[in-house]
Amino acid sequence: MTGAPPVPRRREGLATWAMVAPALAITMVFALYPVVDSLWLSLHDIFVGIPQLGSPFVGFENYIALFRDPVARQALVVTLAFVILSTLLELACGLIIALVIHEQFQGRGLVRAAILIPWAIPTVVASQLWRYIFNDQYGFANLLLFGDRVTDYIPWLAYPSVAFAVVVLADVWKTSSFAALLILAGLQVIPRDLYDAARVDGATMWQRFWHITLPLLKPALLLALLFRTMDAFRVFDLVFVMTQGGPGDATQVLQYYGYQTLFTEGRVGYGSAVSVTVFLMIMALSLTYLRAIGSSLLERRRA
Repeated sequence: MTGAPPVPRRREGLATWAMVAPALAITMVFALYPVVDSLWLSLHDIFVGIPQLGSPFVGFENYIALFRDPVARQALVVTLAFVILSTLLELACGLIIALVIHEQFQGRGLVRAAILIPWAIPTVVASQLWRYIFNDQYGFANLLLFGDRVTDYIPWLAYPSVAFAVVVLADVWKTSSFAALLILAGLQVIPRDLYDAARVDGATMWQRFWHITLPLLKPALLLALLFRTMDAFRVFDLVFVMTQGGPGDATQVLQYYGYQTLFTEGRVGYGSAVSVTVFLMIMALSLTYLRAIGSSLLERRRA
């Protein structure tokens, strides 16, 4: 009895490329082309609304001006602070949520669905929600503190440190459930036999968590860290809706600064340089995280 003739490798290769081609084409058109075009624009001196002969090529002058710009440096500091605080808090909250919903209890499916609601809400809607909560005239925060006394209120978003903390809080509230979902996937592949053996050996709950759960969760934690760091660097809508970068420059992140220079001031070349700089920072961090994830997976296989 003879089976079907083997398919030539060349035909398999063509079939593989045929299946990958649509996704690759979409990625090239909607992801790679805008990056390349932004890089090209950042090398030119372009101002919207100002008549000029062509778009003069200036090389890296926009990037030199960006590194010398004190407002851009302040926006970089705010961006890094936002990325560090929001990412760490989201990982911590996501780990706690994942550990809770990983346990067996009645109504666990309903709790899992409810936890994902903040992540499912559009960011603009969530931003408006938190903006109304901390509104100085009719916000829920002032209502809790002062009741219906309209003469007593706190202008929360008028204080730089408070406004920055509120933006971080809004981001943590919305995306901690996404980090929890990724960490939960890592928890579910840890064999229960390891915990049973540890209990037999007399290990406490904290020892099981520290010596079994955390080491085996390292790939999932790094993956959650990768996604959340990328999203935190690209934050724009929260700042745009809630604070418009204020008060002062307390919540002005690089993405919002690039939007202002590009669309409000019409400095297309300089604004593109800001966007390309953010992209390069995200790419460098992503490559670092991916290398760490690969190393952790290799260590786990060897173990």
